[in-house]
Amino acid sequence: MPSAGTGLPEIPGTLALTEVRTGLPGDLMAWSNAPMTPTRLSVWIEDANPIYRRGLTACLEAEGIKVAGESDRLSRALGAAEAQALVFAASDGRLGEVVSLHQGSPVALIALVRDQHDPALIDAMEAGVPGILLRDELSPASLVAALRTVATGQSAVPARLLARIIESAAQGKRHGAFDIGVREVSVLRELAAGSDTNEIAGQLAYSERMVKRIVHDLLVKMNCRNRAQAVALAVRHGII
Repeated sequence: MPSAGTGLPEIPGTLALTEVRTGLPGDLMAWSNAPMTPTRLSVWIEDANPIYRRGLTACLEAEGIKVAGESDRLSRALGAAEAQALVFAASDGRLGEVVSLHQGSPVALIALVRDQHDPALIDAMEAGVPGILLRDELSPASLVAALRTVATGQSAVPARLLARIIESAAQGKRHGAFDIGVREVSVLRELAAGSDTNEIAGQLAYSERMVKRIVHDLLVKMNCRNRAQAVALAVRHGII
C-alpha cells in the first residue's frame, strides 16, 4: 500500500514493544520492531559504482559480515536464503523501485542517501525503510552497526537527522488523515523531540507500559513500520 505523500509502497512488518537505544556509534538511534534473534549476518550490496561496491565489500568482510553478492541494479527481490539485508543507493529515483521489489520481503533494507538535503531521505523515512545512512558520512562502524540493527528487526537512523526530516515534512504539510486522539498526539510530539519510552512516561505522567501501548496503537492506525516513520507522517499531515 503506498505511503501517504510519497506514492511509495510501505514495507510491511510486525510491530513489537521492545525499544533499544544502546550499542550504536555516535548519534545512530534504533527503535525495535521485532524480537532480537542472534543469527549470522549476510548482506547484498547494490550500487552503480563497482569501486564503491568493492570498498563496501572489503569493509564488511573485514568485520566478519558475509557479502552474499553485489550488483549495479537488481531487477528482482532478494530471497531470505540469499541475504538478510540489502544496502543500496537510494538517490536518483532508485528508492521506489527497490522498495516495490521488496514489499513483503524479509530482507531488511538500508538506504544510502547522498546527504541530509537529498529528497530521498524524506521519501525513505515515509516509506518505512528501516535503515537510512548518509553516503557522504558513511563509515565502517556506522554501516556495520546499522546492518546488525536492521537484521534483528530494528530501525536505525541518525538521530541528528530527525529535525531535518521534520522540517522537510512540515513544508509539505497537509490536513490530518488519521483518527488520532489527544494522548496519541502528545506522545507523537514527544517522539518528534527524540524522547524514548522512559522519558515520555516521565514527561506525560504515564506508565511505560501505557506509552508502549499508545505507540503500538499509533503505528497500527498510521500503518507505519516504526516510530520515525510515524513522526514524519504526523508532521506531513499537520498532526504535530
